[in-house]
Amino acid sequence: MEKLTVLTESAKYDVSCASSGIEKRNKGGIGNSTAAGICHTWAADGRCVSLLKTLLTNDCIFDCAYCANRSSNDIKRVSFTAEEIATLVIEFYRRNYIEGLFLSSAIEVSPNATMEKIIQTLKILRNRERFYGYIHVKAIPGADPELIRQAGELADRMSVNIELPTEESLKLLAPQKSPKKLFLPMAQIKKGIDEVKEESGKYKYAPKFVPAGQSTQMIVGATADSDRSILFAAENLYKTFSLKRVYYSAYVPVNAGANLPAIQTAPPLLREHRLYQADWLLRFYKFEANELLSEQEMNFDLDYDPKMNWAFRNLDKFPIEINLADYALLLRIPGVGVQSARRIVHQRKISPIKYEDLKKLGIVMKRARYFIVCGGKYFGEKNLEVEGLKRIMNPKPNYEQLSLFNLTKETSFLSMSMR
Repeated sequence: MEKLTVLTESAKYDVSCASSGIEKRNKGGIGNSTAAGICHTWAADGRCVSLLKTLLTNDCIFDCAYCANRSSNDIKRVSFTAEEIATLVIEFYRRNYIEGLFLSSAIEVSPNATMEKIIQTLKILRNRERFYGYIHVKAIPGADPELIRQAGELADRMSVNIELPTEESLKLLAPQKSPKKLFLPMAQIKKGIDEVKEESGKYKYAPKFVPAGQSTQMIVGATADSDRSILFAAENLYKTFSLKRVYYSAYVPVNAGANLPAIQTAPPLLREHRLYQADWLLRFYKFEANELLSEQEMNFDLDYDPKMNWAFRNLDKFPIEINLADYALLLRIPGVGVQSARRIVHQRKISPIKYEDLKKLGIVMKRARYFIVCGGKYFGEKNLEVEGLKRIMNPKPNYEQLSLFNLTKETSFLSMSMR
């Protein structure tokens, strides 16, 4: 129980554990990668799937400045055996606590030794226990390619955490890591997935290899890297390695250091949220990173979502006629999502769309009305002007939330208590 407490606590900083994209069939064993349960992750169809999320070990030979498990930290070090992890998974599954496993790890002894232990866990679960539930494991950079291959044949998803978007940031906070070492297993996984796809077209029973794809994680706020650097890195990873997801994790200060934010710094959660929104635009709205941020605007305006920010900078492209715009252009309108754009295209084949139909098609009118024309008529109450639109979209409150850390002399707690 003590190991479980320590290692699950250590695993909480790893957010790259969504299970989207897997539909593996149970062939007579136990477990189901698509069944519903209490969970902290999501299946391909939007259902929750519960995972046991833990580290194999927190005994790390690396000394990454941002990491709670860095070798120089004086913390309790524990490790699971492969047998212990497998027993926990099976027992928790039988009690209906979980549906799958997310297994990450610090680098114990060496990359190969850690990867071998992960594979041993997978073999026990898959071959001896016949566990068909979802399993996500880490590909350890620096491990032998043969070990990565073996893990890929047993796991549903694999991930290599990039953590920082630039080589300079890695040198600053994680000098034992390098982009080359991080990218090698990602390239191998992509190649394996591509080969299996090709074989699936030729053979009925082609072997599986990381069927739910690969993902990665980047930390937000541990370095001075801009949102633009992070988003460009994410776009490059999607294009180069066909990643399923890039996850963003607001940095939680756990260590003090000259190159780190102060230990009292709050995690940049809103910035993390804006990056997730921008990532969504890259993957589903066909935006390019250089459209969302430029060298003149390196970070997102936290008051507005990235799509609205793009619209503010491109007002000359609006208003857009709903009955004429193609699908790609519809996706650029604030308040119009993927589903509502599809509905618009479908509905137009039957009859022209009227303004009163738009809300029924799922369009968020309080945002879209200022950027569209319907049947040749503009329904916005204001002319298209950036500052006016900003006031409408995000009106400033008539009050100000006081902060214990940002009080003026006149309003400070101390001054009030003395009155």
